[in-house]
Amino acid sequence: MSDPAYITPSGARKLSEELARLRSVERPRIVQEVADAAAQGDRSENAEYIYGKKKLREIDRRMHFLTKRLEKAVVVDPAEQRGDKVFFGATVEIEDEDGARHTYQIVGEDEIDSGAGRISWRSPVGRSLLGKRAGDVITVRRPAGEAEMEIISVRYG
Repeated sequence: MSDPAYITPSGARKLSEELARLRSVERPRIVQEVADAAAQGDRSENAEYIYGKKKLREIDRRMHFLTKRLEKAVVVDPAEQRGDKVFFGATVEIEDEDGARHTYQIVGEDEIDSGAGRISWRSPVGRSLLGKRAGDVITVRRPAGEAEMEIISVRYG
């Protein structure tokens, strides 16, 4: 059995919305474009037809991927989590060796947004944080070498 595909409620909602948009808006629009291009005659040299079929395959592939991800998703609501240990959904403030502070939320692989501080629970930093508490010092292995970081605070919700 594969590892669980943890996801927050907002992440699951975004995937569901994307799937619904692809199914009800994008795919029907591309199907119509392909039908219009096919009506123009010779399909072998019809760029609109060829591109439309390629785009349709990409949409179908993405819809299949999203459907499978949502089927195996385990939704974990950070607002329902409590405690002082870092688990999935936690928002963690850390201080690095240079004294700079960073805030990260531990999220699922489908929700990663490094610019917004949303990191995967499977990332090197995410894995190092799991199970730790405020005041703990973690060591993160990076390509540039190891870095030590202190956990300043842990919160949920």
